[in-house]
Amino acid sequence: MSNGYHIVVCGSLVPDPLQTLEPVTTPDGPGLKNESMLPSVLDPWAAHALYEAAHLAKSVPGSKVWLVSLGPKAKLQQLMMAVAQKASFEFVAVDGSASGFTDSFETAQALAKAIESIAGLDRQRLLLFGGCSSASRDAGTTVGMVGALLGIEEQFLAVDEIVPNDDGSFRVKERIEGAQYLVSECAGAPAVLAWATGNLPEPPNNPQVGMANMRTILPALAKAQAAGNLRGSLRFESVETPTQRRETRVVKDAGIDEIAQELAEWIRG
Repeated sequence: MSNGYHIVVCGSLVPDPLQTLEPVTTPDGPGLKNESMLPSVLDPWAAHALYEAAHLAKSVPGSKVWLVSLGPKAKLQQLMMAVAQKASFEFVAVDGSASGFTDSFETAQALAKAIESIAGLDRQRLLLFGGCSSASRDAGTTVGMVGALLGIEEQFLAVDEIVPNDDGSFRVKERIEGAQYLVSECAGAPAVLAWATGNLPEPPNNPQVGMANMRTILPALAKAQAAGNLRGSLRFESVETPTQRRETRVVKDAGIDEIAQELAEWIRG
């Protein structure tokens, strides 16, 4: 492909999964206890998308990668100190809530607006990357709606592999039900690819890449626009931590049918 792709990755921060998350009700609605103090990581699905985007940009000359992130500016800056060393990209920040209590459509609108403002972005060469799900919002719809708002009709929503061709087309390996894969041929950009796990490992830290990325990250954070209210018309009656329940019995020589019947009765009860 002579001109390469313009790859925009949508990905933001989520609380470190090793932390205990306790939902609470705040004056602004539901949130997490001590949310501002929780350490954050790049959303795992978005991380796969970023690594795949960086690999694709290296394999197709003339390609460029942008990372568009929506979250509190202070926490985005902390996160980017680590993420910047993983892959080369230009950063675009949107200042707003990254909690799991936001509306996916409102989030998609904020992301689409940020993407439309990217200077030099060629919409005819655009590949929109993101996670097929999220460790916080978990709506599974955000990236698809961003693509729809940008007028992109070709969408692949559980991608594990993309293989580019010399003419600008590419083959997509996409998960479907029953542990099967759907292999599609796409004539070329623009297209949306929401990534599952991909095929690439986490790249090692590269301080030189990090220093180059920080030249765009800090200015992007300084001029980040506020996303406003991302809850839309959502209303939560209450939030609470799921209760843990464990009942154990040791039974010898029970038949399969008997075990299944007892489990079914326990679930119904």
